[in-house]
Amino acid sequence: MAGDGSKKSKVSTAPPRKINVQKFAETRASELESLHSIVSNRLNNNFRSQRNKRRRTTAYDNQAAKKRHRKRRNLGLPGKANDDLASGSENKEPRKVPRRVRRRIELKKNTEFGFATSGDGTRRLRTHVWHAKRFTMTKLWGFHLPLGVHGRGRGSRALLKWYRDGAVVHDASYHTAVQLEGPEESLISILNMVLVPSPSAQSRDIAESILTGVIYGTAMLHHAGAPVSQPIAPVNYMWRPSCLRDRENGNTEHSSGGCNETQISDACSSHRQLWVWIHASAFSEGYDALKFACQKQMNESGILINCLSLEGQLAKLEVMGSKASELLQKTLHPFSCNSDNSWQLRNCSVLEVDGDSELKKSIFQSENISPCSVLSLAVKDPRSLPVNIADIPKPTPTSVLNNFPEDEANEHDASTVNFGNGEKDPHPLHSEPERSNSAPDNRNLWDASSRVIPPLEENVLCWERHHLHLDFIHLDGRKSRTPNASTKVEGSTSCPILLLKNSNGLDSLMGWSVILPLSWVRVFWIPFVSKGAHAIGLREKRWIACEVGMPQFPSDFPDCNAHLSFMVNEGAALEHKVEQLPPSVRPLKVPMPLLWNSVRLTLDKGSTVAQDPQISGRKDNIDVNSLPSSENGDCAITAATGHCNSFDGFVGRTSSILIDFLSEINADHLLLFPHIPNKKTRLLELMKDESILRKGQCSVHQITSNRRLCFIRVLLHAYKEGFIEEGAVVCALGPSDLSLWISRSENNEGGLQISQSSVGSYFKEQSSSKWELWIPQDPVVRESHRWPIGFVTTGFVRGSKKLLAEAFCEAVLLAQLREEQWSGMPVKQRRKEIYVLVRNLRSSAYRLALATVVLEQEEEDVLFL
Repeated sequence: MAGDGSKKSKVSTAPPRKINVQKFAETRASELESLHSIVSNRLNNNFRSQRNKRRRTTAYDNQAAKKRHRKRRNLGLPGKANDDLASGSENKEPRKVPRRVRRRIELKKNTEFGFATSGDGTRRLRTHVWHAKRFTMTKLWGFHLPLGVHGRGRGSRALLKWYRDGAVVHDASYHTAVQLEGPEESLISILNMVLVPSPSAQSRDIAESILTGVIYGTAMLHHAGAPVSQPIAPVNYMWRPSCLRDRENGNTEHSSGGCNETQISDACSSHRQLWVWIHASAFSEGYDALKFACQKQMNESGILINCLSLEGQLAKLEVMGSKASELLQKTLHPFSCNSDNSWQLRNCSVLEVDGDSELKKSIFQSENISPCSVLSLAVKDPRSLPVNIADIPKPTPTSVLNNFPEDEANEHDASTVNFGNGEKDPHPLHSEPERSNSAPDNRNLWDASSRVIPPLEENVLCWERHHLHLDFIHLDGRKSRTPNASTKVEGSTSCPILLLKNSNGLDSLMGWSVILPLSWVRVFWIPFVSKGAHAIGLREKRWIACEVGMPQFPSDFPDCNAHLSFMVNEGAALEHKVEQLPPSVRPLKVPMPLLWNSVRLTLDKGSTVAQDPQISGRKDNIDVNSLPSSENGDCAITAATGHCNSFDGFVGRTSSILIDFLSEINADHLLLFPHIPNKKTRLLELMKDESILRKGQCSVHQITSNRRLCFIRVLLHAYKEGFIEEGAVVCALGPSDLSLWISRSENNEGGLQISQSSVGSYFKEQSSSKWELWIPQDPVVRESHRWPIGFVTTGFVRGSKKLLAEAFCEAVLLAQLREEQWSGMPVKQRRKEIYVLVRNLRSSAYRLALATVVLEQEEEDVLFL
């Protein structure tokens, strides 16, 4: 009895792994007969399917099988049909694979480097197939890029709600990094030649943080030469941490006590590495400028400096929104974190935490991470099977219920690999070191020029999931579980990435940039989307940039050649679209690109001309040598719409540049305040100071000798009503315009308007495809004519709760407007914003708007999205 009791205790209640169908049927014969009788009684012994429920099948025809064999023959795959036809087709030429099949095979490839290209050489992103099914695609800057979701370009309200309450993701792999290698002093000299603001102009703390790789820097890339040289594009640049390089080279000196100051200085003076990220629209121009600067530095110092492009090696995914950190915490499972950020101890040790939750909680807490931080991580493959399979019950197999010998059951248990937490991994395809999740790949993302192990193929992971499912439902699939010996599986389950914390200092921009190898983009894209992130295109990204008050390249950088090329292409596409419409419904044609040169006419005519329309038509106030005249005798200024840059001036993007410009033209007395330390509070105090209005007042024409125009970026808010569109003209107010809008009189219902005939003649197109600003001679028309001081580059977003537009206005004219407005109103009614008039080019109504100068709020205006 004792023996019988011990045997019964070994019996498990788990279902058997194998079932003998014949024995099962003999044992349950009575139950099966009773079930058959019940079913036959219900169907009246008629087991034929009802005619109304019959569906036609292809069982009678083998067309599907023929089609499958035909595909295998076209692709040249081995098969019985191909073997039979091999002898008869030896002398025939191989049949060309159809384009549809070739394209599908090409798009499924996940090569280690480079982009897939179409027939005309246009590159495709790694997420091209995913975007092409859901987005309107466009050809821009040599890429097939997602423009936006299908439709008429609406949906901004839903998008901004996703941004405020969730997360959005954008594939920005069209950005390319340029790698500079050489001594630190030489690299700093190169950056000082081409970057504005230069690293030497930064504060000591910020410059040290950028140099050690703690944070990344943002600046405008210029051609090497004069300080006012032609700008190319805004760039992000980052240094490789020196202590990280020493650790990867095998130096174990810092493992015990960290890096002291002497060791850090020695490492910094050694060979350094630097990345400069450039937008695709200006990559060729920026890359040539960096190579020219490197060559110039090598000629002066005689030291070798490497400048190479990392195109097709690295990718960038931008995750934005209030829940961007939560999304990264769900998707990224880091092994370790290599960083020298201010919220960590400044040592060179690798941060290792036993649990993923503690590590992710310390990394993705936004309040603990400073803006522009750079975090180096090694994360697990998000497609990998979850390690916590403890919730799945795994019964102990026995020889009694599984109907196979006990030694075979022990052999099956021995074939599984232990996870390390008490569970076993039934994946004999990889050895234990390869499948172990405790040791990441030692390669760093900074070594992207060398080989980075690509991820496992999707079919391998599907094969593993399938057999894990078979083990869960206790089905034996060991015959197909071992692949062929010739099959060689290569891939990694860990990926090195860089996390960049994006912020504009106002907490309105919330997001991260994930830099990773190009072959790993698909691996992370699908988990981001499946975990709640909404994918966006270029149009939606611009909406977010306008919502947070940041410029987007190249749309909001009128002084760059990339902006001119972009606007010329947009104008050509819009003109082609308009030509397809009937003449009766075609909209009014407007200049594109914008006529920035027309602002010079307002500046040259002086403050009295710009403000008094009664004398605006006098030809004696116009410099006829510099301004051409139209055929009807009206004065006009022309601007070409071709490929030459019509932007006559420069954009002041730092406080120091604007201060130097005002000093150069002897206009320090102008009411622009880029030099005040505490800008937001000090500006309110300066509005109440009456002495600043009496310091060196002079008219505009006394300080506007032959010089370049200086434009500064402003943010526009509608005063009461109105919708500002892209391309709208910003005009100076007349003497009585401000009182007309501020007063609540009944006569101001319609506001200031121009005649419908003047709408189309404000900017006139000449026969030579050039546009000119038309100055009216009719006194009635002159009363409503207002002079341009700038243009709007980004209009209102319709779904936004705070309507905001971005414009560039001439600095001297803005200061003159502020001086006239402050001197004509009481102190209590003064505002730090400047009143301006804005008119959409296809509208006849002027709208009053408030312009906020960005450089009076921030020290620099170089951040971009």
